[in-house]
Amino acid sequence: MLMLFSRYSVIAPVSLSIALLITSCSESKVSQCQRLMTVVNQGTSLIDIKKGQQVSTSSQLSKDLKKVTKSIQELNLKDPKLQEFETKFSKSFDHLSEAIAKASQALADTKKAEASSDGRAKIEKARKEIDSALTTAAKTAGKESDALGVQLNKYCSQESTKN
Repeated sequence: MLMLFSRYSVIAPVSLSIALLITSCSESKVSQCQRLMTVVNQGTSLIDIKKGQQVSTSSQLSKDLKKVTKSIQELNLKDPKLQEFETKFSKSFDHLSEAIAKASQALADTKKAEASSDGRAKIEKARKEIDSALTTAAKTAGKESDALGVQLNKYCSQESTKN
């Protein structure tokens, strides 16, 4: 019995040491926040830089936002609250990308329209599609992304003051 007791007295500290080592090696919530914020800021910077530009850049912006969406999804965050932000930001950037792609296509269609009554009808239809797509994007995904950014900053600033 004495031998069994001595074995436990060695196993317990070793187990505790291993647990502490594993915990200290895992990524902190603050560093997870920073990774998510970095990718989100890249996406918003793309939008700020390219808004109001022509079809070729709009089409590229849509593709770039798809890449941002993929980058967000690949972060593999461990914190459950940050995982929620990850999912919501992914959806938001994906919706923005789709809306910009739709507007870009409609704008490209106007450039191909002929100078005729049929061509003018195509241009008018395309303008409505552009307005609709961009208005929807600004009202939904844009505002949602802004609100998420505020919430993320608040959450992450609380986490950084804890550490």
